[in-house]
Amino acid sequence: MTCFTLLALALVSAVVICMKTGNFENLCWLWLLPVGWLGSLVGLLMLIFLLVLAMSAAVDTGKPQKKDNGFYRFVIGCLIELIQPILQIRLHTEGLEKTPKAGRFMLVCNHINDLDPPMLLHCFRKSQLAFISKRENTTMFVVGKLMHKIMCQLINRENDREALKTILACIRLIQEDEVSIAVFPEGYTSMDGLLHPFRNGVFKIAQKTGVPIVVCTLRNTNQVFRNALRLKPTDVHLHLVAVIPPEEIKGQTTVDVGNRVHRLMAEDLGEDLVLKESS
Repeated sequence: MTCFTLLALALVSAVVICMKTGNFENLCWLWLLPVGWLGSLVGLLMLIFLLVLAMSAAVDTGKPQKKDNGFYRFVIGCLIELIQPILQIRLHTEGLEKTPKAGRFMLVCNHINDLDPPMLLHCFRKSQLAFISKRENTTMFVVGKLMHKIMCQLINRENDREALKTILACIRLIQEDEVSIAVFPEGYTSMDGLLHPFRNGVFKIAQKTGVPIVVCTLRNTNQVFRNALRLKPTDVHLHLVAVIPPEEIKGQTTVDVGNRVHRLMAEDLGEDLVLKESS
């Protein structure tokens, strides 16, 4: 929708240019209209970039973000809608009708590319997802600032004590009905595109809050940039595999829960996309 709005605005601007210059009175509009449309489109994209840059510059990541910022979340949603046609992403979804309609939840998914969070944010727009993210992401240009405003929680993967603080913060956010939490339980982006073993400590979030676990899988996001450079579209598939009710994990260990979620993801992805454990 955002992309079509931008294209329409560029067309309107081009028509206005032709009207003001009197080119509809002769055949000059045949070349001025498309050139004006392209120029207006580039100008609008540059304006959006400058606005986002100004918004991110106003964010102080050293100051704790206590509330989810709806305006920044809206802007992020618009940017994701713009990125998809630019990168020629054809998004296919399955099972989203199973998304819990009321209350918070914990979403888990495999992680194969930096585009995974944007795809999940797009598909779960009404769920106010906040991701557990590695600390290094705060240094990402613009992205780190935007993440801060939508309550993404940073985790130190090399320090168990610090990691526990992040998990406790996520528990508090769900209990306060602020956001739903999204995690990639593998802990790292899979460089080979395969599903790797989990770091099961994150499942404490669902256990302590009593919320359902929404299990998803993503395919082909790791092909997007490569295909875009070749001017080829990429079919990205997001599947909501299952929703595990809180009563089904009551009394289980985090390892038990992690093994169940891993098995669901592995069965959905297929053995070709699951790391084979060495004997």
